[in-house]
Amino acid sequence: MPYLASANRYDTMQYRRSGKSGLKLPAISLGLWHNFGGVDVYERGRELVLRAFDLGITHLDLANNYGPPPGSAEENFGRMLREDLRPYRDELIISTKAGYLMWPGPYGEWGSKKYLVSSLDQSLTRMGLDYVDIFYHHRPDPNTPLEETMAALDLIVRQGKALYVGLSNYKPEETREASAILKRLGTPCLIHQPSYSMLNRWIEDGLQDVLDEEGIGSIAFSPLQKGILTDRYLNGIPQDSRAAGQSVFLKPEDLTDEVLGKVAKLNAIAAERGQKLSQMAVAWILRGGRVTSALIGASKVSQIEDAVGAIANLDFSDQELADIEAILQG
Repeated sequence: MPYLASANRYDTMQYRRSGKSGLKLPAISLGLWHNFGGVDVYERGRELVLRAFDLGITHLDLANNYGPPPGSAEENFGRMLREDLRPYRDELIISTKAGYLMWPGPYGEWGSKKYLVSSLDQSLTRMGLDYVDIFYHHRPDPNTPLEETMAALDLIVRQGKALYVGLSNYKPEETREASAILKRLGTPCLIHQPSYSMLNRWIEDGLQDVLDEEGIGSIAFSPLQKGILTDRYLNGIPQDSRAAGQSVFLKPEDLTDEVLGKVAKLNAIAAERGQKLSQMAVAWILRGGRVTSALIGASKVSQIEDAVGAIANLDFSDQELADIEAILQG
């Protein structure tokens, strides 16, 4: 039976302008980093994407190397577009990235014009698209002149292969310099994608100020700190959890007694707010409007539903913020 999107998909989602651009993004976006690759069950990934869209999540974020194997997340998403979402293409913001290792040899990673243009061409082929809405440089390249990398992003927009460009994992001064180059070229930076959570606050040390000054939006990945900011680990490390397995992203040593003590105290505040800890963690990074969108990952539909539910209460009292800060600094 053909997919038919919910008629109510825009009723509860909040949309926020990205920097000083004309583009609005949903407060919650879905990343296809994990659970959408060739090693995963396709129908499960499809269920996640379609449920997200039914809840008003219009922004779907990919990268050339997402899988595993690399490229397979884009291939699977291309199938979803072809079979389910094609009628809704103009309602979607689709992004991809290049910067990490994608193919062997000297042209398969980093930030040369050769690599970035070639990579996006491959991504478009995998997804069956003429253009993406946002194309990111995924990480700074210490050896390629920044002017060359930014000129590649400008070229890609002028070729019609992307509508907007963004940066990911750039430090404050790198971001400021890249933004200045892009403005001179006539293709301003739309958005920056950094990691950010209650337990990972590096963007508060300068990057947020640069983004405000430059008129650049932000989309925060890992808002739940690899799942630590959930109720998953309140009673120790479950045997079926990511931390108990061979994950390269979350290890038992990440879950120290100090961290778990903070999580328990944060969970108590969340309960007083009528939220799950994961919902409060998302609401916290969206507080005040400086972050445009929270980029979540999901392996279950309920996780997407919980994140969207956080939008119902994004306000914090001064006392709540003070109590949270005391826990985080403790």
